[in-house]
Amino acid sequence: MSQESQIVHEYDGIKEEDNHLPNWWLFILFATIIFGFGYWFVFHTVGKVDTHEDVYRAEVAALKKARLEANPTSDEAIIALSRDPAMVDEGKKVFASTCASCHAAEGQGLVGPNLTDRHWLHGNKPADLVRAVNEGFPEKGMPPWGSMLGPDKVRKVTAFLLTIEGRNLAGKEPQGDLVE
Repeated sequence: MSQESQIVHEYDGIKEEDNHLPNWWLFILFATIIFGFGYWFVFHTVGKVDTHEDVYRAEVAALKKARLEANPTSDEAIIALSRDPAMVDEGKKVFASTCASCHAAEGQGLVGPNLTDRHWLHGNKPADLVRAVNEGFPEKGMPPWGSMLGPDKVRKVTAFLLTIEGRNLAGKEPQGDLVE
């Protein structure tokens, strides 16, 4: 028994001594506590350094953006546009200036079919809608708007059309096939 340690108490013949922890053990303990506090402060409180999750999310967003830019008229790209309120608002303005005369202000149909119900003449997929706006249906009275509007406005008006689909506004009677 060393001089530093002294018997604190004895119970059932077991002697408990008051020994100091080794310095190397104390150093590791305090270094771990300081590191943990520093890590929490830098990554979670201040937020100056991106966490691995932030880096991952940024990389995924960049990949999605690159994929959408590679094919801006894909179903995925048009659906992504339909979730952006600014793009939908611009599409609504284009719709009001070019499409409302035949499809009514809210898309419920006048001369052209009702675009708010679940019945579609030429398909309701985003690619179908882009093709319909671009090429039109001259035999049915719809002009091809693609050359007049340009690809950007065609994508925006298609994004707007996706937001009004399924609203079932009272207007022109359903035409075409029921699409669920």
